[in-house]
Amino acid sequence: MSLKYAVLAALLEGEASGYELSKVFDVSLANFWPATPQQLYRELDRLAAEGLIESRTVPQERRPTKRLFSLTRAGRERLNAFAAAPTRRPTAVRDEFLIKIQAMDGVDPAEVRALVEERRSWALGKLARYERVRERLLGGRTEEEHLRDADRVGPYLTLAAGITFEQENVRWCERVLGVLERRAPAGSARQLLG
Repeated sequence: MSLKYAVLAALLEGEASGYELSKVFDVSLANFWPATPQQLYRELDRLAAEGLIESRTVPQERRPTKRLFSLTRAGRERLNAFAAAPTRRPTAVRDEFLIKIQAMDGVDPAEVRALVEERRSWALGKLARYERVRERLLGGRTEEEHLRDADRVGPYLTLAAGITFEQENVRWCERVLGVLERRAPAGSARQLLG
C-alpha cells in the first residue's frame, strides 16, 4: 500500500489543507501509517495530478494563500475499491527497539531499563493524545451511541486499535521492567531502580 490511500482516507473527513492533514496524520494515522509533512505534500501533488483529489486556493490576511484539498469522485471510487480489496499480507513489525531488547543480555541493565522506560513514556503520551481524540469523537455520547449513530465509524475503530496497541506497549514495558528488577543482583537492585 502506498501513502496514497492513507491520504484519500484522511480526506473522507472533508476538505483540508496540507497542514491540517499533517495534524490528522500525527493524531490518528501515525500509529499505523506515519508520514512526514514533506511526504504528505508530495503525495498531495501526485494525487491532484491523477485527478483523485482537487485543490482550491483561499487567500488569507497576513498569511500565505492556503490550498485546500478534497476528494474527487474518482478519488472516492479508487478509495472504495482499495477498501474492498483483500489485504495482500499481514502486518510485519520492524522495530529497532525490539532488536535492542533481543541483544540486551550483554548490556548494562540500567541502560536497558532507561530504554524501556523511555518507550513506556512514549506509549503513555500517545495514549493520552488518543484519549483526547476519543473524547472529541464521542462528543458526549457513549461509545455504543457513537458506533450506532455516527455518520462514520472508521476513524473511531482505527483509534480504538491505536489505543489497544499503546495499552499493550505499556503492559509489555512494565513486564520487561519487572523482569529486569527480578534479575538484578541484590547489591545492584537499588541502583537499577534508581
